[in-house]
Amino acid sequence: LIPLFVIIGSGGIGAGLYLMRLAMFNPDVCWDKKNNPEPWNKLSPSDQYKFYSVNVDYSRLKKDRPDF
Repeated sequence: LIPLFVIIGSGGIGAGLYLMRLAMFNPDVCWDKKNNPEPWNKLSPSDQYKFYSVNVDYSRLKKDRPDF
Protein backbone atom coordinates (compact mmCIF):
# COMPACT_ATOMS: atom_id res chain seq x y z
CA LEU A 1 0.00 0.00 0.00
CA ILE A 2 2.96 2.35 0.46
CA PRO A 3 3.52 2.87 -3.32
CA LEU A 4 -0.18 3.59 -3.74
CA PHE A 5 -0.08 6.28 -1.05
CA VAL A 6 3.09 7.77 -2.56
CA ILE A 7 1.64 7.94 -6.08
CA ILE A 8 -1.72 9.36 -5.01
CA GLY A 9 -0.06 11.79 -2.60
CA SER A 10 2.35 13.09 -5.24
CA GLY A 11 -0.53 13.48 -7.71
CA GLY A 12 -2.52 15.46 -5.15
CA ILE A 13 0.47 17.67 -4.33
CA GLY A 14 1.15 18.24 -8.05
CA ALA A 15 -2.48 19.19 -8.66
CA GLY A 16 -2.42 21.58 -5.70
CA LEU A 17 0.79 23.24 -6.92
CA TYR A 18 -0.67 23.65 -10.41
CA LEU A 19 -3.81 25.28 -9.01
CA MET A 20 -1.65 27.61 -6.92
CA ARG A 21 0.33 28.53 -10.05
CA LEU A 22 -2.90 29.30 -11.92
CA ALA A 23 -4.22 31.43 -9.06
CA MET A 24 -1.02 33.47 -8.74
CA PHE A 25 0.26 33.95 -12.30
CA ASN A 26 -2.73 33.70 -14.64
CA PRO A 27 -3.67 37.10 -16.11
CA ASP A 28 -7.39 36.26 -15.89
CA VAL A 29 -7.27 36.22 -12.09
CA CYS A 30 -7.44 39.59 -10.36
CA TRP A 31 -6.71 39.66 -6.61
CA ASP A 32 -6.20 43.44 -6.29
CA LYS A 33 -9.08 45.27 -7.96
CA LYS A 34 -8.13 48.64 -6.48
CA ASN A 35 -4.61 49.06 -7.93
CA ASN A 36 -4.79 46.81 -11.00
CA PRO A 37 -8.41 46.18 -12.06
CA GLU A 38 -7.58 44.78 -15.52
CA PRO A 39 -4.22 42.96 -15.43
CA TRP A 40 -4.76 41.31 -18.82
CA ASN A 41 -4.42 44.71 -20.54
CA LYS A 42 -0.86 45.15 -19.25
CA LEU A 43 0.50 41.99 -20.89
CA SER A 44 2.80 42.41 -23.84
CA PRO A 45 2.58 39.95 -26.75
CA SER A 46 5.95 38.47 -25.75
CA ASP A 47 4.74 37.45 -22.25
CA GLN A 48 4.18 33.72 -21.98
CA TYR A 49 1.37 33.01 -19.56
CA LYS A 50 0.45 29.54 -20.79
CA PHE A 51 2.06 26.60 -19.01
CA TYR A 52 3.06 24.87 -22.26
CA SER A 53 2.66 25.93 -25.88
CA VAL A 54 3.56 23.60 -28.71
CA ASN A 55 4.61 25.71 -31.70
CA VAL A 56 4.54 29.32 -30.49
CA ASP A 57 7.69 31.38 -30.00
CA TYR A 58 6.51 34.21 -27.75
CA SER A 59 9.64 36.30 -28.25
CA ARG A 60 8.77 36.88 -31.93
CA LEU A 61 5.13 37.91 -31.51
CA LYS A 62 4.20 41.42 -32.52
CA LYS A 63 1.52 43.65 -31.03
CA ASP A 64 -1.79 43.39 -32.89
CA ARG A 65 -4.13 45.30 -30.59
CA PRO A 66 -4.59 48.97 -29.71
CA ASP A 67 -3.45 50.66 -26.50
CA PHE A 68 -6.14 51.63 -24.00
